[in-house]
Amino acid sequence: MKIEGSVALVTGANRGIGRALVAEFLARGAARVHAAARDPHSLEPVIALAPDRVDPMELDLDRPGTITAAAASAPDVTIVVNNAGTHGVGHLLEMDLDVVEKVLMTNCVGPLLVMRAFAHMLQHRGGGAIVNVVSTAAFGATPSQGSYPASKAALHSMTQAVRADLAPYGISVHGVYPGPVDTDMLDYVIGHEPTFGDFPRATPRDVARAVLDGVEAGDEDIFPDPFALEIEAEWRADPKALAARLAAIE
Repeated sequence: MKIEGSVALVTGANRGIGRALVAEFLARGAARVHAAARDPHSLEPVIALAPDRVDPMELDLDRPGTITAAAASAPDVTIVVNNAGTHGVGHLLEMDLDVVEKVLMTNCVGPLLVMRAFAHMLQHRGGGAIVNVVSTAAFGATPSQGSYPASKAALHSMTQAVRADLAPYGISVHGVYPGPVDTDMLDYVIGHEPTFGDFPRATPRDVARAVLDGVEAGDEDIFPDPFALEIEAEWRADPKALAARLAAIE
């Protein structure tokens, strides 16, 4: 999938990996980037990157109507990037069920709704790509991370299922599995679980570059940073041992 001349949609584009992805799409010659966020006003710095090529839009994964509206207003999309996500720290048997449900809705059901909204459009255009930003947490649950690993494991499985469904239509489906990235979300996690501050952080810019390198290369599974590559090697060698190691993190 060529990035040059493409039209991308990036959810959660107002900060972190999403903002870096918008910048990288622009740097590689994308014709247009639909930058989506829950609050469109938060996208002003992103629009400033290229006002003539960045189209801001409202898209809230907890409000399905905004997903339908976004798809209707962006019929030219050729690459869909499910990047938006949320976190809730705590143990599953103890944390507020409302928080568990919100994480599952935002990280799992929301991306599915985005894929359903845009898949038919990509089919009619003769192909394209869907990129789901998952996490290395999909391969093993750290107990204190609550519903986040569960939501990412579900997104990993959905990515595989949708990949099989869309392959006949010339639509590639990519799973991205970052490790710790220097974002507001990681700061939130460290604020509750300082242990996670001991892990090396990748920069959003480096992750964005690796993601688009992987999309252009046709890689189904993209591990975009050194920590993620380490996890990939362990996952392929002994997934059970990896799951046990991640479960032992305090």
